[in-house]
Amino acid sequence: MTRYCLFLLALGLAGSVHAAPDLDLRIAYYSRAVTAEGVTREARFEETMLRRDGHVWTARVLPPQPAGHAHKPGVRHAATRATSVHKHFNPALLQRHVALEGGKVRLEYVDAQAREVIAVPPGEFDNVAFDGSWARAYYLLDPARLRMLPPSGRKSGVAGARWRERERDGSYERVLWDERREIPLVIESGDTDGASLHRMVLTVHQGVTPDLPWRALAGYARREYADFLD
Repeated sequence: MTRYCLFLLALGLAGSVHAAPDLDLRIAYYSRAVTAEGVTREARFEETMLRRDGHVWTARVLPPQPAGHAHKPGVRHAATRATSVHKHFNPALLQRHVALEGGKVRLEYVDAQAREVIAVPPGEFDNVAFDGSWARAYYLLDPARLRMLPPSGRKSGVAGARWRERERDGSYERVLWDERREIPLVIESGDTDGASLHRMVLTVHQGVTPDLPWRALAGYARREYADFLD
């Protein structure tokens, strides 16, 4: 409990986020919504994530492309020069690197096929659905949101993890917080009547990889997000 209180205190310090344990993660996202017409819409996808001191690297888990449909790097690169390049910039398909340098957040996307790193300035964060919060990128949870959720009596099957939850005005939030690894193992929110549900489930890998992708970008071309705009 003392460790958890110290964690909350650290999050409360302006501009200060202490280094939590290094982690390699796989994250499963699921959402469900029931419309007024009785139609249920579901969506699910997965990402991998590497968390290190000062770095967060995420990548969407994509299905394999059928033979003959994959773009060759050279062809794709030529196409982006000859056509409207902005239609090739899809943040969901690119690897994302968030770094904290000198107290400032730096965001870039990596196109491994084209061997390009695309820098996104703070003024364009909203356009790629990034809120600029280092703590949220690093811990996958708004620190203020965690502080607002009281401890729950819900039993946890994970040693060192405890549930925190709140229900109000027909909606609920639940977080299974791993106090030792300082990461949410489950984040769930929705309507108590079942009209909507959003769930994020994390799987923590045993050990961490020594191969850090942001260290392998020396030979990549550098581009700006503005290059992809009309």
